Amino acid sequence: MFQKIPKDFFVPLASPNKLIYWECICKLFSVMDNQLSFGVEREILADELQYYFEQEQAAGDMDGEFGETDSRGKANSMLRKLEGYGWLEIDTDKSYIQRINFREHAVKIVKTLLEIQDGKQIEYQGYIYTIYSLVREKSDHPGVVLIQVLENTDLLITGLKNLNSNIKAYIDELTRHRTVAEIMDALFNDYITNIVDKAYHRLLTSDNVSKFRPEIIHQLEKKSRSAVYIRETAKELAGLKEVSEDEGQELAYRYLHEIIEAFRNMDDILSEINQKNTQYQRAAINRAKFLLTGSEDIRGQLKESLLGLSEEAHREQMDMNGIYRIDFLDGLIRLYSSAFLDESSLYSPIEGKKEFVPQAILPGQPDEQERQEKLRRMMEKMQRILSTAKIEAYLNQQMGEQKEILSSQLPLETAKDFIKIIYIRLYGQRKNMSYIIERNERTEKNGYRFTDFLIRKK
Repeated sequence: MFQKIPKDFFVPLASPNKLIYWECICKLFSVMDNQLSFGVEREILADELQYYFEQEQAAGDMDGEFGETDSRGKANSMLRKLEGYGWLEIDTDKSYIQRINFREHAVKIVKTLLEIQDGKQIEYQGYIYTIYSLVREKSDHPGVVLIQVLENTDLLITGLKNLNSNIKAYIDELTRHRTVAEIMDALFNDYITNIVDKAYHRLLTSDNVSKFRPEIIHQLEKKSRSAVYIRETAKELAGLKEVSEDEGQELAYRYLHEIIEAFRNMDDILSEINQKNTQYQRAAINRAKFLLTGSEDIRGQLKESLLGLSEEAHREQMDMNGIYRIDFLDGLIRLYSSAFLDESSLYSPIEGKKEFVPQAILPGQPDEQERQEKLRRMMEKMQRILSTAKIEAYLNQQMGEQKEILSSQLPLETAKDFIKIIYIRLYGQRKNMSYIIERNERTEKNGYRFTDFLIRKK
């Protein structure tokens, strides 16, 4: 790797001025990304950086990095430094105009860093649909198609493993939240938004692997039993990988086997993701309940003691092995002995036996009036239940001929209206409903604060 990437390549991102370096790299990449190629005249890029350094804060922060004091000098120095670190390359054309390009490895790294910065989530459905389409179609280039299926399968497995790791990171992060507000914010505003809504929920519904896996495995196994397919694929792989046809045949069988096994073993990853999702939400709720518990009983006193120890250890920045050094710990707990005179002091008297006298059950007729009253109350309770059919009928009544509507546009005068909006949001996640929902900004209406969402008919 270090034969392809210069040794000082990551120096700008590890320097004290890493934020300014990164902002300059992003500005240059943004300008070049809008061109037909990554080559742009040096003067255009220098003008862009000069405008950036003319900002008071940015210009002042770089005074110790460059000898120049003016913004134009800093811009040119930045271009020279990025060229020296291996981010940029400068060419001079026949008109003696210098053009600046990002190096090939720099383009890939910048795109990856931008995806990390923007929190881009993997589109599992894209990989699954691509694999599903490729294995079903007939192609004149089976070797190329097989490599594409293998690469998309690897990207899919990598994405699932990343999701698994992300949930684990959220579980570890829970211990750092010390108030109920922080825990609820992490659960509903961070975890639900970035993990559940963007990845986990779609993985169980629209992006569900189980919908496509049987057909994918069936088609791949069918290809592995076809002598014609193996022969044509081996011939093309031999040319692509520059190996013999016998080795190409081994590659064809190996790729098919790896893809099939990956889809068969995918349940283990999905099961662990489901388990960790449940574990995170349960841990968050239990930790919030623990912090909300406050009483004078033994549980409440133990909670206050543990919280006090945790806060003191955090304040002193000590690990748990050094907790015995906390000053007030010696007087916090008192141990004392307790004794009893003899075994009879724990004796519980046995109640005397009573004779059971059975009573006759007399036949009788049910009270028809009471029966009708219970039936009426039961029917009223069933009428109050907001089923999916009632919610869809309510939406159809409110939307009329409209194809879409914001939830904040629905009636919201009473608590019952707000409950209906909640059920619309919950039922909207089901794939058999006649509408879909899309999250929007937080809003407030008639004293109710909630995350607004768009309701669209299918």
